[in-house]
Amino acid sequence: MDLNIKGKTALITGGDSGIGRETAKFLAREGVNIILSDRKEGKDLSDAVTEVEKEAKDGATVVGIAADLSDNNEVLALAAKIDKDYGGAHIIFHSAGARGAAGDFLSLTDDDWMKTIDIDLLGSVRIARAFIPQMQKLKWGRMILVSSENAFQPYVEESPYNACKAAIINLSKCLSRSYSKENILFNCVSPAYIETPMTDAMMEELAKERDCSVEDAVKWFVKNERPHIAMQRRGKPEEVASVVAFLCSEQASYINGSNIRIDGGAVESAFG
Repeated sequence: MDLNIKGKTALITGGDSGIGRETAKFLAREGVNIILSDRKEGKDLSDAVTEVEKEAKDGATVVGIAADLSDNNEVLALAAKIDKDYGGAHIIFHSAGARGAAGDFLSLTDDDWMKTIDIDLLGSVRIARAFIPQMQKLKWGRMILVSSENAFQPYVEESPYNACKAAIINLSKCLSRSYSKENILFNCVSPAYIETPMTDAMMEELAKERDCSVEDAVKWFVKNERPHIAMQRRGKPEEVASVVAFLCSEQASYINGSNIRIDGGAVESAFG
């Protein structure tokens, strides 16, 4: 399908791996110029640029720019560089985030909460605040934020993450009501248990605790901790990326303020 976005420029945060990298590939194949961003320069980011470049069509360019999204000055510097060097970003896919502090609610301190909020919620706020003016200038924009099944079906050991992901859906809806008249659309996706570095680390830790292989840890986790995943497996990054790419497209011009769950049926309620 031609998504009618050839020649546009997309910033993908958390773009060095997982869902961010796979989304970059989808968009690059549509002729979109890609800017991959992650917290630090390094092999992961440079490897991602090389990998996405191989997928690029119709003269699309791919670059990597490091920025720590917990530092507003670095977010502003990132936005200024993209505006100066590339004329601004039409598309933002903000996939950077972290599980943050986890554990029994009473064991979590203010500092635990604030670190998670700073990365997961305020990171989205900073990105939106810095890049909406570019979309206003370009008179066209798509911003996709990443929530989670946790927003609808919270897990008791992840209360800060649960709260932040619910807030991101609310933020996206608020922004969609503010800027849609300027042809800037905001949506969320809510993945569940996808093969990403974050869930890889969780499964490696679980494998050590249970003295088993990572593969067996995944099977145990699905059966015991995520029994509502009807498909009984982890999702693949490309299964999320294909939905994100569509939301970035001209064909999605009447989808605004929505949240799309990509969760293999993980949320038990029909109305979550």
